[in-house]
Amino acid sequence: MGWPTAAELDNLVFRFQSRTLPKSEWTHQAHLAVGTWHVHRLGPDEALLRLRSGIRLLNDSHGTPNTDSSGYHETITRAYVMLLVAFIADRDGQPAAYCAQALLASPLAARDALLTYYSKDLLMSVQARLEWVEPDLCPLLNADC
Repeated sequence: MGWPTAAELDNLVFRFQSRTLPKSEWTHQAHLAVGTWHVHRLGPDEALLRLRSGIRLLNDSHGTPNTDSSGYHETITRAYVMLLVAFIADRDGQPAAYCAQALLASPLAARDALLTYYSKDLLMSVQARLEWVEPDLCPLLNADC
C-alpha cells in the first residue's frame, strides 16, 4: 500500500497535536489518517476527546474560526470515529498505518461518504456542526447501507 507509512503517519499526528501542521496539509485525507491513528491507539472515547480539542486548536492556529458555519464539526467527527472503530476492528490487529492506508483506499475515504447515512441538509446543518445528530437516512454501521 502507499501513503502513509508508519513514520509519515506518526509525523502527521505529531504535527497535528503540536499545531504545526500547515493548513494546506490539513486535507480530508489527513483528517482521516489522524482520526485512524487516534482511534487505533487510544480507543473511541479518548480519540473523540482528543480529536475534538485538537481539530479546534489546529483550526485556531490556522485562523479558521470554529463557528456555526465553519471549523470543527461534531457530527462528522463523531460519525467517523464510530465508523473507524468498526473499520479498524475488521483489520484484525493490523498497525495504525496499515489501517490508515486501507481506509484511504476504501469508499469511506470519499468526501461524500457520510451522505450514505445523512441527508446533505441535516449533515450541513448548524445543529449537526455544534452537536451530535443521529443519521436520518441509514443507521451508522448498518451493513445494508
